[in-house]
Order: sequence, then structure tokens, then C-alpha cells
Amino acid sequence: MTLFGLLSAARHRPTHNRVWSLATPMILSNISVPLVGLVDTAVIGHLDGAHYLGGAAVGATLMTFILWSAGFLRMGTTGFAAQACGAEDGNQLRLVLLQPLWLAVLLASLVWLLHEPLLAAGLYYLDSSAALLEQARIYVNVRLVSLPAALANFVLVGWFIGAQRARAPLYLLLVVNITNVVLDVLFVVVLEWGVAGAAWATVIGDYAGLLLGLWLLRPVLARFPGVMPWLNALRLRGAAPLIRVNRDILIRTLALELVFYLLVLQGARLGDSVVAANAVLLNFLLLTSHGLDGLAHAVEALGGHAMGQRNRLALKRVLVISTLWSLVVGVGFVLAFNLFGNQIVSLLTDLESIRQVAFAYLPWMAWMPLVAVWSYLLDGLFVGATRARAMRNAMLLAVVLVYLPAAWLLRDTGNHGIWLGFHLFMLARGVLLGGWFIWLWRRDRWMPA
Repeated sequence: MTLFGLLSAARHRPTHNRVWSLATPMILSNISVPLVGLVDTAVIGHLDGAHYLGGAAVGATLMTFILWSAGFLRMGTTGFAAQACGAEDGNQLRLVLLQPLWLAVLLASLVWLLHEPLLAAGLYYLDSSAALLEQARIYVNVRLVSLPAALANFVLVGWFIGAQRARAPLYLLLVVNITNVVLDVLFVVVLEWGVAGAAWATVIGDYAGLLLGLWLLRPVLARFPGVMPWLNALRLRGAAPLIRVNRDILIRTLALELVFYLLVLQGARLGDSVVAANAVLLNFLLLTSHGLDGLAHAVEALGGHAMGQRNRLALKRVLVISTLWSLVVGVGFVLAFNLFGNQIVSLLTDLESIRQVAFAYLPWMAWMPLVAVWSYLLDGLFVGATRARAMRNAMLLAVVLVYLPAAWLLRDTGNHGIWLGFHLFMLARGVLLGGWFIWLWRRDRWMPA
């Protein structure tokens, strides 16, 4: 892309409007997810003992490992749904809804069958107190009840994004998260159910969102007429491309989850206060990722739509404009975290030992948005193009060549070393994906003829 081409793309007002018409509801709905995490942390962080917050943090990390491992159900669905919409193929649009829903049911059943050994393996290497580990077990066992609904919601959100119906995920996630917040306060603060109360609030919220999401399908399906291929979906007929993409995204997500698990593992070995403080700080990362993911979702939908139409100019405009706005939003997060970070930490916990540790390492998270913005944006670009193999390879290279060596070399530098290694990993993700895209684009290999 020449400088003139970049400036011309950046001035295309209709694309600005299309990006924000999708990004705004997605940012609002995405931000509601970490806000629920903030409420969880706040209500549990005020219980009398660091083991409650630490246990909930470890339990939530293990559940996140399971859920993010199934993140392919959303990301894999989005790209195919966007391309089906671009081609105005109602039958294919229905197929890419039913097949991942069926996969979600199968995956939830498998996890239920294996949850005891999975939980034992997840807690085995944590050198934490028995009280903390017991709270983690309580949290996970309750949260597993909502696994089918949570996975089905992934599919629905991804499908709605691909169909460029961003208001539907907004409504779905708002119902999930508002229900969660209200019941969090009721179960933990009023009824004093502790960590189990926070988990049950999430369970009920997930099922409430699923019911709404299924109801919101009707107007979208009416917009793209077609026949619902029930038997083909159950047989997974024609699902080879979806399965290949989902396989690669699964491998990519497992590698990412390994990084987060090692981050928790390293913090746990430094004491309950450190793992609890790191849990508080990770809420800043969740705010950043879910906010910037709103723009990444716009890239997924509009980029995938352009791929379906084979429109190279439209894709260039979407990418340039989304990059500019992602940088603006990233700088906004940096300013907010530097100005109000201490106040946010104080709201999340009144345990002074956790506060002091979190204050010491807050600068790492305050500047993280400018490091992480590139990987989020490029993930959206690759998801819309259904180039999951490239995402997988970039993630594996970032973990093997950057994060694991950094974690080993910095193992004696305490919590500062943990966060430095994580920064290097996030930077490597952006560099590798960006280099991959530029190489393909310059050789005219990004968009198939």
C-alpha cells in the first residue's frame, strides 16, 4: 500500500461509519464482560481472607482455559458466516450456525465426562494453600453446570458478528452480564454464599443469554432465506473447512492459555498475595482486550464480507480505518489506567497486602494497551479471512521462541520478570502476524481470485 493509498483509504467516510456501527455495540457488550469480572473481584475481594480471592482467581483461570480452548466456536463461525453473508447464501449461513452448535454440545459433554481428572491436573502444580485450592474446586464445579450454554453463546455471538448484526451480541451479553452482576451481589453479599455464589451467578447468566440469543436468530434468518439443513449439520457433512479452521484455532488458543496458566502458576509460587494481586491486575488486561476486540470484531465482519465479495479495496479501507481507531482507543486506555489505576485497584479489594502488591506492578498493565493492540487487531483480520493456520503458527512461534525462553531467563526476577515476559509475548504476537500479512499482501496472495 502506498502512502497515497493509505490516506485515501483513511478518508473514506462510509467505511468509518460501517466500522463504528459494528464496533460500538461490540465494544459496549465486550466491556460488560470484564466489568462482571471486576464485580466478581470486588465482592470476593472484600471477604475476610486472600484465599477467597486467590481461589476464585485460580478457578476462573481454569474455567477460562476450558472456555477459551473452545474459542474456535466463535472465531471459526464468524469468518464463515461473514463470507456466506457476502455471497448472500442463506443455506450456507444456516449450516455454519448449526454445525458449531452441535460441536458445542459434543465438547461440553466431553468436558463433563473428564472434569475430575482435568481439575486435578489443573491444580496439581499450584504451590498454594489448601484453603485457596478448595475454593478453586468449589468455583469450577459450579461453573461447569453452565458449560453447554456458555459454549452455545460463543457460537451465537460469532455468527451474529459475521452476519453484521452487532446489536444481537450486545443484547445477549448484556443479559448475561447484568444477570451475573445482580446475582453476584445477591448471592455473595446478601446471602453470603461466598465463592460458590459468584459461580452460580455466572451459571444463571449464561442460560439467560442463551435463551435470548436463540430468540434473536429469527429476524436474521428471515433476511437471508434458505432451508435449515438439520441432517447435514448433525452428520457434519461438508464441515471439513470448518473443522480445519477450528482445529488450528484450538491449537492457537491452547498455546495462549498455556501462557496464562504459567503466569498464574509463577505468581502462585510467590504467595497468595501475589497471585491475588495479579488477578486484580489481569482485570485491566480484560478491559483492554474486550474494548479493543470491539474494533477487531468489526474487522472480522467487514473483512470477511469483503473476502466474500472479492473486494480488495473495501478490505484495505477497513484495515486502515480500524487500525487508526484501535490506536486511538488504546491510547485512551493507557491514559485512563495511568490516571485512575490506583483507584480501580482500591475498589477491587480492601485487603492492604493485596493492594500494595498490585500498586507495585500496576505500571506493567497501564502501558499494556499499546503493546497488545496490534495482536488484537490482526487476530480480527485473520479470523475474517479464515486464515487460522497462520494464526496458529504465529502463536506457537511467539510462545516457543519468545515467552518460554523469557520465562526461564527471568525466573529469578520475581513478579516484574513475570510481567516483562508477558509483554514480550504480546509484542511478538503482533510482529509475527503483521509480518505474515504484509508478506501475503505484497505478493497478492491474501485474497483468493
